[in-house]
Amino acid sequence: MLRKIVKISLVVLAVAFALAQLIRPDFTNPPVIQTDTLTATTNVPADVQQILTRSCNDCHSNSTQYPWYARVTPFNWFLASHIEDGRRELNFSAWNTYSSEKKEKKLEEICEQVEQASMPLPSYLWIHREAVLSESESRRLCEWARSEGARLSDSAPVE
Repeated sequence: MLRKIVKISLVVLAVAFALAQLIRPDFTNPPVIQTDTLTATTNVPADVQQILTRSCNDCHSNSTQYPWYARVTPFNWFLASHIEDGRRELNFSAWNTYSSEKKEKKLEEICEQVEQASMPLPSYLWIHREAVLSESESRRLCEWARSEGARLSDSAPVE
């Protein structure tokens, strides 16, 4: 009897898993408007751009490269939620839609998050080992963020 219940339960779970594959989030990247991007008006040195592209852009831009597991439910819903949250928090594709004050704050937060090893997300790094930031890369990203924040602060209109 127990064996039959286990067998039926496994079949039900397998069918539920298969049916769940039919319900997927939308993984269409929003359009990138070049004049709104970080690089349109911000000096981003090549080494910093390489770090941002490799370790940040999948969640913080409209240029997400979706991995193989984006096609597997329930992982795709977890992934979609993280990307949505990441873009809402900071989107390099919408950088020039931010006020100067917001840009300064986001630059501060970039450094804080990197120094605290909160970003990239540890769960992202489980599979994306190439996104791990070395100590020197974290330091370089912070140097850039601080200098860019200072530049913005210096160019802010005096009231």
